[in-house]
Parts: sequence; C-alpha cells; structure tokens
Amino acid sequence: MRNSAIPIVTGIVVGFGLKLVFFSTPTVAADIDSTKRVSIDVSEMHRQIKNLPVENFHDMTFGFSNGG
Repeated sequence: MRNSAIPIVTGIVVGFGLKLVFFSTPTVAADIDSTKRVSIDVSEMHRQIKNLPVENFHDMTFGFSNGG
C-alpha cells in the first residue's frame, strides 16, 4: 500500500507544478492612463442635493413598539 501511494502523490505534486507553469495567467502591465483619476468634491455634492425622498418605517427591531 505504501509503495503505491508514493508514486501517486509524486505524480499529483508534479502535475500541479506543471499546471502552474504552463497554465498560469499572464502578468498584465497597468496602463498609464488608468492611474489618472478625476477628483470628486463630496461636500459640493451635498450642497447641491435637495429634496431627497425620505422613507419612514416602524422599527420593530427589539420586538416592542415605542408608542406604548
């Protein structure tokens, strides 16, 4: 039993190593234009947003109501 397990384990390890060598994903270089980002001024967005819809709901998180 032990004599047949060693070649099987060795074959699996070698096969896995060959898979990593031949079927690995290619390394992709980043495009220089992808690093240029447009900055967003969040405070200006908050000042411009008006009349947002509000949804009210009865919160029963703890199993009792606040109304009594």
